[in-house]
Amino acid sequence: MEIEIQGGVKPRELEAKDQKWVYDSSVDHKGNVPLRASTGAWKASLFIIAIEFSERLSYFGIATSLILYLTKVIHEDLKTAAKSVNYWAGVTTLMPLFGGFIADAYIGRFSTVFASTIIYLLGLVLLTLSWFVPSLKPCDSSEICQEPRKIHEIVFFVAIYMISVGTGGHKPALESFGADQFDDENPKERKQKMSYFNWWNFGLCCGLLLGVTLIVYLQDHASWGVADIALTVVMAVSLVIFIIGRPVYRYRKPTGSPLTPMLQVLVAAIRKRNVTYPSNPTLELYEVPKSEKSQSRPLCHTKKFKFLDKAAILENSDEKQNPWRLATVTEVEEMKLLLNMIPIWLATLPFGVCISQASTFFIKQGATTNRKIFNGFELPPASIYALAAIGMIVSVTMYEKLLVPILRRITGNERGINILQRIGIGMFFSIATMVVAALVEKKRLDAVANHNLMSVFWLAPQFVIVGFGDGFALVGLQEYFYDQVPDSMRSLGIAFYLSVIGAANFLSSLLITLVDHFTKKNGKSWFGKDLNTSRLDKFYWLLAAITTMNLLFYVLLARRYSYKNIQKVAVADCYEGDHGDNSASSMA
Repeated sequence: MEIEIQGGVKPRELEAKDQKWVYDSSVDHKGNVPLRASTGAWKASLFIIAIEFSERLSYFGIATSLILYLTKVIHEDLKTAAKSVNYWAGVTTLMPLFGGFIADAYIGRFSTVFASTIIYLLGLVLLTLSWFVPSLKPCDSSEICQEPRKIHEIVFFVAIYMISVGTGGHKPALESFGADQFDDENPKERKQKMSYFNWWNFGLCCGLLLGVTLIVYLQDHASWGVADIALTVVMAVSLVIFIIGRPVYRYRKPTGSPLTPMLQVLVAAIRKRNVTYPSNPTLELYEVPKSEKSQSRPLCHTKKFKFLDKAAILENSDEKQNPWRLATVTEVEEMKLLLNMIPIWLATLPFGVCISQASTFFIKQGATTNRKIFNGFELPPASIYALAAIGMIVSVTMYEKLLVPILRRITGNERGINILQRIGIGMFFSIATMVVAALVEKKRLDAVANHNLMSVFWLAPQFVIVGFGDGFALVGLQEYFYDQVPDSMRSLGIAFYLSVIGAANFLSSLLITLVDHFTKKNGKSWFGKDLNTSRLDKFYWLLAAITTMNLLFYVLLARRYSYKNIQKVAVADCYEGDHGDNSASSMA
């Protein structure tokens, strides 16, 4: 296109040129500025959502049946098996902190996904071998072992923890890589990104649904080994799909450790602790022009954590050469963003503890019920988890297609409601889940006392409600941590979301240990050798009480929260927008 310059560039021609190319610091697979029409957006993110579908099928095919494998094959008791599952789930969801850091700082998101998928695949191969190689099998006979070989236990745990390591790189890098395919400065793509997290979770739930039905059916009616072969093939196919999509992806180059600028802000602020705070921070705090920035968009100055503002006070021009003595307003505000997140992260942990019960005690409850459906077909215990996936699919679809358009008109917010409100609604559903679970478990214990078996369908409400809650809270947490972290920490942002679930699993194990200790001390433990000698209903009531008190604390935090605001001018204060995310500038 030939652009005439006569006293300036024609506005329409300049706008057309800007729309043709993507100027958001991303590059195409050849390292050039991406062409909007042939890269990114839905054409790229659909590849990535398809890969997430495959990975979640593999993950939940293992995770939902893990407690059954540990009790039936490894012969751990209920309490030990529940803690083993929580430890594994905790490691699996905390490893992304390391994987996200590597992706953001050193090798980039595409390379991290590729390398972690290889590790994941090797873990699945080892898992398959532990069932078929004679010397690694649980025992010589085809019958259930009374006590499995020690070598089988070792190889089994090595394999599933290799899968944890693979997930550690795969999860944070893949989800943030998908969100990177949308240009924040383009209104159309910005709205598409808001839908991306909903459809990401739709694909995730579809994978989960197949994992807890088809894969669990193979485990129950064929063998664990046959199911492992299926998972290995699915993961190999997902790797091929990921490579095929390479030409249409948009890439972000790693910019070094995102934690170094945060440390520099802290050091500079401590060094200048005795410097007088400026009377007019808008004019006196240091910032570089937007044109000199790389991947981070300039942020507005805010009034919180004024101590850190001193890092951006320019005392003399020589300081500009030393980042350990002078930080920009944007770097200071990025530090504030992380500090703002800490209370929210802590307040979401009880929610994570509640949902962790779905993959442990809820599944084990299913194994003690009457699971016959029709013509003698018996539903595998882990397949009841499919109802949670269905609940989440319905929840996400209703929110995206029905609630968001209505709420946009009512609130004027592009998202419909702000992110923390969405998370809060999901936390309320988690309380309802625990209340229903407690009532159902008491009914199951009464049935056992009368020598009856309760139908598995009595468990349906608690699974559906937890799925509905996940559709609000989990999707909201993903969007929150991706949106509110500094631009250079997007993979770590997804890792922070996953770390909520990981830390909650460890907290759940700790809570089980403490409750077991104190209840045993005062009579009979709430956790017996099996479910029929346990009092899970009391444990669920305890979780409901803890989560209710925590929700009140969370509401107070959410009402005072300051969302990320992007500068639209050279240096700006954004005090008016500190308590909402309904402006276009706050959308990431």
